[in-house]
Amino acid sequence: MDHFPKGAQSIGMGNASVTLSEPWAIFNNIGALGKAPSEIVAIAGYDHRLGLNELTTLAAGIILPSEKLGTIGIGISNYGGKLFNQQQIGLGLAKQLGLASLGIKINYFQTNIEGFGRSARPIIELGGTAELIPDLFFAAHVYNISRSSISKASLDYLPTVVKAGISYRPSQNLMVNIETEKELQSPPQFKAGIAYSFEDKLWARTGISSQPNNLYFGIGFKPRRFQVDYAMSRNYLLGFTHHFSLNYNPSAP
Repeated sequence: MDHFPKGAQSIGMGNASVTLSEPWAIFNNIGALGKAPSEIVAIAGYDHRLGLNELTTLAAGIILPSEKLGTIGIGISNYGGKLFNQQQIGLGLAKQLGLASLGIKINYFQTNIEGFGRSARPIIELGGTAELIPDLFFAAHVYNISRSSISKASLDYLPTVVKAGISYRPSQNLMVNIETEKELQSPPQFKAGIAYSFEDKLWARTGISSQPNNLYFGIGFKPRRFQVDYAMSRNYLLGFTHHFSLNYNPSAP
């Protein structure tokens, strides 16, 4: 299903991304977008899971800050191959309100199955993040709070995913994230990740997750207007998955 976290920064930390206030929050937690950088940023990403084209995800988006409204985000993604694929386009809004950043996003989610036709349904997301004490952040997010089904005629629901986590950032160079995620029909998943930067230009990341058990590694490089991230995850049974993402900030010096 096309509800996985997106962006190699997130994936390099074991998908422990609910607290990250960066442009990919348009996919990972709309509520965190209120604390994102206050400039226009364009993003694009590519996930090639387990070496199979049928499990590939393409994603792109744009972040548009507004002094009156907050931060507006638009995201679009495509998952799957010829026989089964899903597309999602969403419009989100997040705003900083005191210590908290809160957001809402509305998606148009389409599923195509060869031989069975096409269906499309709306999906609503809610999320938020707050700095509890200096250097300690808390965030939560609900995907498909509307409990939308695959189609009007189907009794099968699209996943409803609830996640919450904390992030400890004792310095600008170090971040430690812990997160739990629960899909209504699946066991809870635990995720943890660490990121360390070298002079704010080069990042090294690693993480773990359970259900299933995966290891994650990633690097990031930020030369002026661009941020380039790569992550690799390894499932102990199925093998490796590669993730690439790019952020572009045209107003950066």
